[in-house]
Amino acid sequence: MTIIKKIIKKIKDGSLSEAFLECKWIYGYAFKYKLSILVYILFGIAGTAMGLGSSIVSKILIDSVIVLRYGEEAAKSMAVTTGAYPLYITATAYVLMGLLTIAANALMSRISAKIDIKVNNEIRADIYDKILDADWEAATRYHSGDLLNRLNSDVSVVSSSVLGWIPNLITKLFQFAGAFFVIFYYDKTLALLALISAPFTIFVSRTLMKKMRQYNKKMKEASSKMLAFNQESFQNIQTIKSFGMVKSFGDRMRDVQTEYAGIALDFNKFSVGTSAVMSLTGMAVSALCFGWGVFRLWKGFISYGTMTMFLQLASTLTAAFASLIGLVPSAIAATTSAGRLMAVSDLPKEVYENEEAVDELMMDSAQSGVYVELSDAEFSYKSGNAVFKHANFYADAGDIVALVGPSGEGKTTLMRVLLSIVNISAGRAVLGIENTGRQVDVSAASRKLFSYVPQGNTVFSGTIADNMRMLKPDASEEEIVEALKLACAYDFVMKLPDGIYSPVGEKGGGFSEGQAQRLAIARAVISDAPVLLLDEATSALDVATERKVLKNIMGHSKKKTCILTTHRPSVLGVCSRVYRISDHKIEQMEHEEIEVLLKDF
Repeated sequence: MTIIKKIIKKIKDGSLSEAFLECKWIYGYAFKYKLSILVYILFGIAGTAMGLGSSIVSKILIDSVIVLRYGEEAAKSMAVTTGAYPLYITATAYVLMGLLTIAANALMSRISAKIDIKVNNEIRADIYDKILDADWEAATRYHSGDLLNRLNSDVSVVSSSVLGWIPNLITKLFQFAGAFFVIFYYDKTLALLALISAPFTIFVSRTLMKKMRQYNKKMKEASSKMLAFNQESFQNIQTIKSFGMVKSFGDRMRDVQTEYAGIALDFNKFSVGTSAVMSLTGMAVSALCFGWGVFRLWKGFISYGTMTMFLQLASTLTAAFASLIGLVPSAIAATTSAGRLMAVSDLPKEVYENEEAVDELMMDSAQSGVYVELSDAEFSYKSGNAVFKHANFYADAGDIVALVGPSGEGKTTLMRVLLSIVNISAGRAVLGIENTGRQVDVSAASRKLFSYVPQGNTVFSGTIADNMRMLKPDASEEEIVEALKLACAYDFVMKLPDGIYSPVGEKGGGFSEGQAQRLAIARAVISDAPVLLLDEATSALDVATERKVLKNIMGHSKKKTCILTTHRPSVLGVCSRVYRISDHKIEQMEHEEIEVLLKDF
C-alpha cells in the first residue's frame, strides 16, 4: 500500500507523468527505426543465449575430461552425473558459441552505431529547424550558448538512450532471467543466495534516482552557463583585449569552472559512496555464493564442471542485475535531456500567412515595385517595453526613405516589424502595388520581398562567393561581380589573390568594417528583392562612398524601395522622405527640419 501511495503521489505531482512524456518524445524519433531496433534486440538475446550456452558447455567439457581421465566410477564420486562426451564436439561447441557471441556483439555494435548516428542527426536537425523557426522573442529568452549545449550535449544523450534504455532493458532482463533459471535448475539455494543483494540494490537505486534527476538538471544548467560564457568571450576577444580585461575574464572563467566543479564533485561524492556500498554488497554476495559452491563441491554434491558453471553464471547474474540498476541513471539523464530539448522544440512558431498572395505580389513587383505602409500601428516587447503607439509610415516604390532618431527609440524595431521578426499588436503593416490595389499583410512569408542589411558585421565565414550565393544559390560569377560593383566592393575584392573566392573569416575576419559592410550590402543587392532595408548598414563608410552606394542601388532598379536607418544626416539629401522616431511616435519630418539637421551636423 505504501508503494502504491507513493506512486499515486508522484503521478499527482507530475514527476512520473513528466518522465513518461519525455520517454514518449524520445521514442517518437526512434519509432521509424523499429525494425533495426528489433534486430538489435534479437541479436542481443542471441548473444546472451550463446553466453549462457557457453557456461553450460564449459561444465559438460570439464565433466567429460574428468570422466575420460578417471573413469565413470571415479567421476561419479566427484558428483559427475553424465557420461563422457567426445572432447572435439564439446570443445567445438564451446568455441562456436564464443564466436557466435562475438559476432552477435559486433553486429549489435554496428547496428547501434547506425541508429545512434541517424537518430542523433534527425533530432539535431529537427531541433535546429525548430529553434530557427521559433518566435524570435521567445527564442531569445535562451542564451545562444545554452541552445548550443542543448543542440549538442542533450541531443547526444537522448540519441544514445534509444538503444541504451528499452532494448538494453529487454536484453539484460533476458540475461538475468536466463542465468537465474540455469542456476536455479542446478542449485536452488545458490540461485536465491545470488539474489540477496537485490532488495538492497533496489533501495539504494530509489535514493539514487531521486538525487540523480536533481544533479542532472543542475549539471546541465552549469554546463550551459560555462558554454555561454566561453562563446561570448570568444566572440568579443577584441573588446576584451581593448579594455584590458584578459585577466578579469580569466578570473571569471575560473569562477564559472568552480561553480560547475562544485556541482560535479558533490554528485561524484554521492555516486562514489553509493557505488562503494553497492560494490561491497556485491562482493559479499559473490563471496557467499563462492563459499556455498566450494562447500557443495567439498561435500561431493556438485562436480568441478558445475562449480565452474556456477562461478560464471553467478558473475553473469550479478553483472546483469547491476546493468539493470545502472539503466536507471542513464534513463534519468536521457529524460532530463529530453525535457530540455522539448522546452525549445515547443517554442511558439512563426506564422506564415498568405504565401500564395506574397508570391503573386513578388511576380508583379518587377514591373511596378512595392510600397510599404504602417497604419495606426502599436508594438510593445513582451518585456513590457512600449515602442510604438498609433504609428504611421509610408515608403513608395522607387523611394529612399530614412529613419532617424535617438538610439533605443525604435528604428531597428521598425525593421523587425517590417520583417515580421516581431509583430504589431494593433493597426496594420502591409506591402502592396499601387496601380493594382493588391496588398498583403506583413508576415514571415512576406520576407522574400525584402533584402536586409542589419547593424554590425554580418558576413559569414566561407568565401566571398559563398556569402553572395546565400540569398541566390544559382548566382553566376557575372551577377556576383555586378552586385559587388553596385556596393562599391568590386575594387578591393579584385585585388585579393583569389578574387570572389577569397576566404572570409568568422564575422568578416580579414576585412575592415567598411569592407565587410559593402560585402553585406552586395549580398542583399544580389537577391534583387523589391524592398531593401539598411539598418545603419553604411555607418562604416565615408560620406562619398555612402552616397555612391545608394545611388548605384537605386539607379540599378528604378522601382526598388529603400528604407534605411541612420545617425548621419549627410545621406538625407538623397532621400524622398525622412521619418523621426521618438517618444513612441513615427513622424514625417518637414523639409525645414531636415535642413536644420543637415546644418547642425
